[in-house]
Amino acid sequence: MNGSSESVLRIDKWLWAVRLFKTRSLASEACRTAKVTIEGKPVKPSREVQVGMKIMLREGPLTRTVEVKAVPPNRVGAKLVADFLIDHTPMEEYEKLKIIKESPLARLRGEG
Repeated sequence: MNGSSESVLRIDKWLWAVRLFKTRSLASEACRTAKVTIEGKPVKPSREVQVGMKIMLREGPLTRTVEVKAVPPNRVGAKLVADFLIDHTPMEEYEKLKIIKESPLARLRGEG
């Protein structure tokens, strides 16, 4: 690949490259299980993303909406993620997640 001048990349690789998933196989699995959608339609891991596409992904109770700002040449550092995506997730989604985590019913893994 030739830097961010490339305008397309597989969606599983893009999700991994912009640190939305820890591994590419987790990103592929999310695509296969319909947790990643474009325009309301589930996508396969091989779907190519282009600049300007809006991608929705479900992560438990949180539904994130991100826009492709640029295509990275490979995995980027956490400080550079903002150069490659725009987060359009409503604040209500993050507040909902915060409420769930603060709930007395919530427990850490291994605490019973």
